[in-house]
Amino acid sequence: MWGIVKKTNAARLLDSLGITYELLEYHVDEEDLSAEHVALELNLPAEQVFKTMVLRGERSGVFVCCIPGSEELNLKGVARITANKKVDLVSTKEIVGLTGYVRGGCSPLAMKKQYPTFLDASALSFDFIVVSAGVRGGQIRLAPQDLIIASKATIEELTIL
Repeated sequence: MWGIVKKTNAARLLDSLGITYELLEYHVDEEDLSAEHVALELNLPAEQVFKTMVLRGERSGVFVCCIPGSEELNLKGVARITANKKVDLVSTKEIVGLTGYVRGGCSPLAMKKQYPTFLDASALSFDFIVVSAGVRGGQIRLAPQDLIIASKATIEELTIL
């Protein structure tokens, strides 16, 4: 699937905040929606392409974590950070209803509702990172500090060491 990535709600949010970004386009493989595939398509290291994960805790409710595409989320650590005993990924069929985005195109920006958002601390080691633009085939390249501002993210260690 190729086609010019149109402005998404995520891009419009960045525009409204005066944040500089670049829309990137990549070929979608419906059989492989992984961040690693996106990184390969964009010729970027997987640790610079951040995947957006939507989770639910029994105390906190729904929240969002953004971690490098090359890493695995530390569910026990995230439970501690969010004051939950246990957290789980929301089911694929719930993602659209909660966020307005589909699996493989879920952006931490401009979701239907502003959920608490956590960004892995490794993002700060890069001049820019890449996150979903809110559609399959589209990514947004921006400075990590700008993502923090736009998503109201908290920086935490989120991955398995």
